[in-house]
Amino acid sequence: MAKAIEGLYAVTPDLRDSVALCDKVVAALAGGVRLVQYRSKSADTVRQAEEAAALASVCRRFRARLIVNDDVQLAKSCGADGVHLGADDVPVAQARRILGPDALIGASCYSSLQLASRAAADGADYVAFGAVFQSSTKPGALPVSLSLLSEARSTIELPIVAIGGISAHNAGRVIEAGADAVAVVTGLFDAGDIESEARRLLEITTAALSRRASAKAA
Repeated sequence: MAKAIEGLYAVTPDLRDSVALCDKVVAALAGGVRLVQYRSKSADTVRQAEEAAALASVCRRFRARLIVNDDVQLAKSCGADGVHLGADDVPVAQARRILGPDALIGASCYSSLQLASRAAADGADYVAFGAVFQSSTKPGALPVSLSLLSEARSTIELPIVAIGGISAHNAGRVIEAGADAVAVVTGLFDAGDIESEARRLLEITTAALSRRASAKAA
């Protein structure tokens, strides 16, 4: 699969019900999502392994990519397409050795352009900044301005993902500022109709990417 990161990047909510989690992801995939990150902070290792394997299976069915948050070994064991690493996780280069050259490896850079440059030099496939807006999933994150995303876009060649409080109401602005993709948790998975909301977010991000490309070409 191509390593392009663009548009909508769905990040799973931290649920206690594995069946409900899988059902929500299936609905998002039915709505067109093709990049999913499995993120679980509360489940034990057994449940994480079961959920990751189930999500890997449904993602393959929809020809979507699955990224595992933080855990390189879990990503490898469940057959995920890659891993997303935070500051306290294994280094990008080590993850690459474990997962191989075709794995999709992302790195959280918070509000630091320096971390993003280092991740790029170490071989990451994309970098992530956030929280852009107030977020219940990243309550202690340093704020990331839209101007920082613009600066990152002008200095970093890798795809840029923005996360934190992003929904259909602000996703277009985030893309136009410089992000190539928006990582969305509650703005997608708390929707009454997840499939329809996925389509809506994809339409918004696709249109914003098109506007940005037109503006750059003008």
